[in-house]
This record gives sequence, C-alpha cells and structure tokens, in this order.
Amino acid sequence: MEAFLKEAFWVSFLFATIRMATPLLLASLGEIVSERSGVFNIGLEGMMLMGAFCGFLGLYLTDSLFIGILAGMAGGLFLAIISAYLSVTLGVDQIVSGIALNIFAAGFTSSFYRIIFGLTPPQVESSRMVPLGIPWLKDLPFFGPIFFKQVPLVYVAFALVPFLWFILFRTTIGLQVRSLGEHPLAADIAGIKVARLRYLSVLLAGLFAGLGGAYLSLGPLNMFSDNMIAGRGFIALAVVIFGRLNPFGALGAALLFGATEALQLRLQAIGLDIPYQFLLMLPYVATVVALIGLIGKTRLPAALGVPYNEANR
Repeated sequence: MEAFLKEAFWVSFLFATIRMATPLLLASLGEIVSERSGVFNIGLEGMMLMGAFCGFLGLYLTDSLFIGILAGMAGGLFLAIISAYLSVTLGVDQIVSGIALNIFAAGFTSSFYRIIFGLTPPQVESSRMVPLGIPWLKDLPFFGPIFFKQVPLVYVAFALVPFLWFILFRTTIGLQVRSLGEHPLAADIAGIKVARLRYLSVLLAGLFAGLGGAYLSLGPLNMFSDNMIAGRGFIALAVVIFGRLNPFGALGAALLFGATEALQLRLQAIGLDIPYQFLLMLPYVATVVALIGLIGKTRLPAALGVPYNEANR
C-alpha cells in the first residue's frame, strides 16, 4: 500500500495512462468518422497491425522516423482501401469483411516479417521516437513529467480531438458525413455523393489506425512482433461506443482504458499478491463491463452497417 501513497507512483501511472491511451484514441477518432458515415469498420485491429509493421519496417530500412510514420499510415490506408471496396462498392457484410481483413493482416505481417528477417527472427529493434520535452513546462512539479515529456504523436492525437469535433459538428462536410449514417437515401437525393464520402471516411479511419499502430512499434514498444496490437483495435471500437461517437467522449474513454492497462502494469511491478494473468485481463474486462453497461444507452447511426447502392434509389 505504501507504493500507492508515493508521488512517483502516481506520476508514473498518469504518464503511462496517457501513453497507453494514445493508440486507442488515434484509432477511435478515425473510426468515429467511419461509423458516422455508416460504415462499421471491424477491420480496425488489422489496420493497426499493418500500420505497426509498415511503420517499423519503414524506419528500420531508412532510419527516418518521418518515413516510418508515413509508412505506418500507408499500411493502414492499404487495408482501408480494400475495406472500402468490399463494404461500399460491393456491399459485402461489414462484419465478415472486417474479420477477414484482421486475419489477412495477421498472416501478412507475420509472413513478411519472417521473409525479411528470417524464419526464426531476432527481436530487431529500430530507432525510436523520443519524448519531446517541452522547455520550462517539463520541469513543472508533478504535472511536468506527466504531460510535457511525451512523444510528439501524443500531442498530435490530443490536438486532433477538438479539430475533428469541429469538423464533424460545425462544418458542412461534417453534416454531410453524419447524414450518410442516418439516411443515405435522403443524402443522395440532396446531391451528396454517398459512395465517395463513405470511401473518404473509411480511408481516414485507415490512416488514423495505421498511425496508432505505428505509434506502438516506433514509440513505447520500439519493435515489431506477431499480433502486437493485442486486441487494441477491438478496444478502440469499444472506445467509440463508450464515447458515444463523439471525439471528446472518445478521449475520456481512451484515457479510462489506458488507465486500466497502466494500472495492471504498475500492480505487477509492485509485486501485488495476485496472479499476473488476472492483472493482464484488466483492460479487456473493463471493455466488456463498459459495453454491457452501455447496452441500449448509446444511439448509433440508423444506417450503420447497411450497404447503399446509389444505382437503386
């Protein structure tokens, strides 16, 4: 119990909470746009995994962090293009196609990692993102190490929250995106290009998911391994629901889930007399409990997951 009373514990815990919440926040922000447009992107896990792999590979081959980040976003975008084609153009069941993409990403990244680094790949580590360390602010007592010694992508993720909220709820393009999720036929009659805007929404979700995956392989973990996303894509889907498809709500939900992950790591570190397997379950148990509590309470777009064919109006 003494560890909980020390300032160092809370500084470390809150710092880790923000760090753990960042990939969830990035993926969920893109998913909010996708779901608002009527496309349920189950393939988020695969997009994050592809982003993690491509980001790591891009940095490893070029030793450029910028190229690594761009490669991670491109990896997520690649799967998003496939997802959009299946969901929007072909009208395939979005849950089935999303699961297929997740399986494809797991096999693709695992296979190509071994092709590049060998059948028994070593733990190849690349250069990593380093904390930004904002001058003066980083030296503030208590709050400085928590908020002002994070890697740059953390600040990008948090800055995207108000920006995306403004775009969705205060601009014409945001109104058009939301109309697709509620009544695509009415949007089509009003002259909105349903397929085009849904494509753009899914592609944006892929970019953000790829960025979230790249954050993991280039930031805290500084490596790539099979299935390293470890369900974070599905937790990001829960973040969207828990946050009621609102960027600010997603921020709060991401911090909550990030806190559970940071807590289980701290509890293991202080040697709490609980089997570590139970501690590892904390983030996933929190996800299930949150979803159970929100059954029937979160209003989803009326046309979410429903294909729309403009030719048949």
